[in-house]
Amino acid sequence: MAGLAVLAVMVASAALAGVILPYNPDTADLGAVLHGPSLAHPFGTDQLGRDILTRVVYGGRISLLIGVFAVALGAAIGVPLGICAGFYRGAPDALILRIVDVMLAFPGFLLALVLISLLGVGFTNVILSVGIASIPVYIRLVRGVTLSVREQTYVESARAAGLPDWIIMVRHVLPNTAAPIIVQSTLQLGTALLTAAGLGFLGLGVVPPTPEWGAMLGEAQTYLLTTWYMATFPGLAIFAAVMAFNLLGDGLRDALDPRMKVL
Repeated sequence: MAGLAVLAVMVASAALAGVILPYNPDTADLGAVLHGPSLAHPFGTDQLGRDILTRVVYGGRISLLIGVFAVALGAAIGVPLGICAGFYRGAPDALILRIVDVMLAFPGFLLALVLISLLGVGFTNVILSVGIASIPVYIRLVRGVTLSVREQTYVESARAAGLPDWIIMVRHVLPNTAAPIIVQSTLQLGTALLTAAGLGFLGLGVVPPTPEWGAMLGEAQTYLLTTWYMATFPGLAIFAAVMAFNLLGDGLRDALDPRMKVL
């Protein structure tokens, strides 16, 4: 519930940023360059005089959207492939697993880094890179659940009744994979956000001057020893969001796993 509350505040703040904040995130004010935290600028200002609080809140829009869309992309591709691999076994299973093994040979961030270097920087390409890097996680997870579900009596009954395989997978297999997919997706959001922030830190994320937490950290590294607040507040935003996603994922796991419930 604490994770959900933090995420609710972040989402509400990002959605209402234009109403609750008086500054434009991209407008420079050369008369207020590198000012420390104050009543006018609670998080201080950056090297161009832009309000850091405003950029952190607006950056939440970009960072959270990247995480959500990337995880949705990974699940949309990985879940069907995982079901097919576990349901059919044999050659389809072997082929899909070999592809997964190749993708897992690269650390997730390195794979996203290679993809973004091929696709180029930008909001859409960051989503594609981070989303593709998360596909193997869903394939392995869903395949394991499908291997168990396909042996259940109700699946055998559906086969005996002459139902096509795709109907069995949609009606009987997919619903039984929903709980682990939801939990994994919540946890994967934190991973996707960290990966996107890492790309932004290296200058391979969204195109400046669009505010994004990782890109703000990248800009702040030059001033790290003199203006602590430039890196501190975007870093705290990343920490809070990832921690909130992890707490929410743990809570959902406990709620959806019948073995965790007290009889």
